[in-house]
Amino acid sequence: MSHDLDQQCIDTLRFLSVDMVQKADSGHPGLPLDAAPMAYVLWTRHLKFHPADPHWPDRDRFVLSAGHGSALLYSLLHVTGYDLSLDDIKQFRQWGSKAPGHPEYGHTPGVEVTTGPLGQGLANAVGMAIGEAQLAATYNRDGHTVIDHRTWAIVSDGDLMEGVASEAASLAGHLKLGKLVCLYDDNYVTLAAGTDITFSEDRARRFEAYGWQTIKVDDGNDVAAIDRALNDAVAETARPTLILVRTHIGYGSPKQDSYKAHGSPLGVEDVKATKEKLGWPTEPDFLVPEPALRHFHEAGRRGAQAQSEWNSRLDGYARAFPELAAELRGRLRGELPENWDADIPSFNADPKGLATREAGGKVMNAIAPHLPALFGGSADLDSSTFTNLKGFGDFNPAATKGLDTQGSDSAGWSNAGRNLHFGVREHAMGAIVNGLAVHGGFIPYGSTFLIFSDYMRPAIRLAALMGVHAIHVFTHDSIALGEDGPTHQPIEQLASLRAIPNLVLVRPADANETAVAWKVALATTGKPVLFALSRQKLPTLDRSRCASADGLRQGAYVLRDATDGQKPALILIATGSEVSLIVQAAEQLESRGIAVRCVSMPSWELFEAQSQAYRDEVLPPDVTARLAVELGVAQGWQRYTGAHGDMLGIDRFGASAPAEVLLREYGFTVENVVQRAKALLQR
Repeated sequence: MSHDLDQQCIDTLRFLSVDMVQKADSGHPGLPLDAAPMAYVLWTRHLKFHPADPHWPDRDRFVLSAGHGSALLYSLLHVTGYDLSLDDIKQFRQWGSKAPGHPEYGHTPGVEVTTGPLGQGLANAVGMAIGEAQLAATYNRDGHTVIDHRTWAIVSDGDLMEGVASEAASLAGHLKLGKLVCLYDDNYVTLAAGTDITFSEDRARRFEAYGWQTIKVDDGNDVAAIDRALNDAVAETARPTLILVRTHIGYGSPKQDSYKAHGSPLGVEDVKATKEKLGWPTEPDFLVPEPALRHFHEAGRRGAQAQSEWNSRLDGYARAFPELAAELRGRLRGELPENWDADIPSFNADPKGLATREAGGKVMNAIAPHLPALFGGSADLDSSTFTNLKGFGDFNPAATKGLDTQGSDSAGWSNAGRNLHFGVREHAMGAIVNGLAVHGGFIPYGSTFLIFSDYMRPAIRLAALMGVHAIHVFTHDSIALGEDGPTHQPIEQLASLRAIPNLVLVRPADANETAVAWKVALATTGKPVLFALSRQKLPTLDRSRCASADGLRQGAYVLRDATDGQKPALILIATGSEVSLIVQAAEQLESRGIAVRCVSMPSWELFEAQSQAYRDEVLPPDVTARLAVELGVAQGWQRYTGAHGDMLGIDRFGASAPAEVLLREYGFTVENVVQRAKALLQR
């Protein structure tokens, strides 16, 4: 390999990126100019990929956590042979383009995860590395290695400043994720200024304290030094690696080392000056010299050979371990195994009942033996969220037996364990779950209290944006959690989460609705699903007197209708723990001669997906006296109550007191529901 060809390839990446940004008159040229050498070395000498098959399961994963540098990624994808043409990249940041402003999963071939909100990509990469380690420990056998790939990322100063990166990096070091390597674009500059005004800590020592190997490359243009660092990273098997590469933002441009190179086009004259300084032809734009293109394509051809060899290994594995191979292939295809739901329990009517968090735990443990892809855990709350998969061990090679591990599994610790302890790291949990989901082979879940969804909202939003199959189990879903008080009592969270597009929120009314909710969540694809489950016991409804819990599949259903086939004068609508409340209120109202329909509405999103005819059947337009009851803000409920309806909700924060006192003081009693309903009928 000649130095001249190396340089030509690096400058091809630089100026494809610069030309993209300039043509769009929008974008971030600084990172592509300084990070092109490290990206070039990684993609041509170390990264295992096959452009003709971007979803090959044993490929390496590459995450551009610094997603603002997307032009560099699109340049790499184009020159290495992915389905991203020169015409495509010329439409950078334009309507309908395959090269949007920040990388988008599922939109551009070769983009592994949506990035842009800083720190998220690093945490996603941790999830991918966990996924590789868990699959490898579960399926590899002596002489048969079918899972063996790495996760690489390019991260920026902004990434490392974000709290989610600290959370994820801490966990990655603890879990000894030796196949995770992050290249840190250490250019001393952020969007608004130099890092000296906000970011003066010793980043290398910080990551060493997390349990990472750190390597410094003093010159970001030194191809040989970058290559050595990557080789050293590969040689380290017990620790993730951070390679600190000293670069110069906007390298070669008049704006080099200035924040002005970060987020704005260089301008026509500065583009010309940069090309002249680095010895690149000023015309034509979007130049890809043939020698450089051939060299980039060689990396893709090596990937094709690696995939062919993997296919042969997988065939041999299938002959030696046919059942394991079939299970693995099904997981990688995202298939649910036959009879995965065969042991999901049904729950007998019981006025005392059980908390939906507890019912959820029973359902999860009935599913887990039949669904190896189910993998996840909680943010240090297993004993409260009931999400531990019993008998399936903990993914935690660093844990020490003999400690007080209330939430851990007696089956032991190993990379094959299916319970992942995130620690008190809610934001990282959400992003790691996303990384597991896009990695493939998993239906991942995370769990915490509903109030702490606020800590992880950015990751939930990205899950919805990407359309990944991930599940979040939120418990302690209302003020009825009691004495912990307003800091822990969710008020606005249900409305806030419902506002996120392409997300399904389910708040089941009892144990049987919870069982159906899990069936729906596991069969749902193309969007994340969130559960809001109760801390307190809820009556298990008598389904001989109420409609089947299968009605949850439609999002809302007539749970109990007016007696003797009467047309209802009033519709009571509720979710979760409030459903049993409206049933009791309906009985009192009917004893006074008022025909009442009770509607359980566990999921707005599932209900909105139904036909208008079905929605009108549940909520007849000519029945305008409607009262919704939910332990949360009223925002959004008017779409179902209408202009003539009412909503019993909560418009202030909670308080510290026993649950029964809070419910009484906030008006969630049978007497108050009856009173509000009667007042509604008298309007």
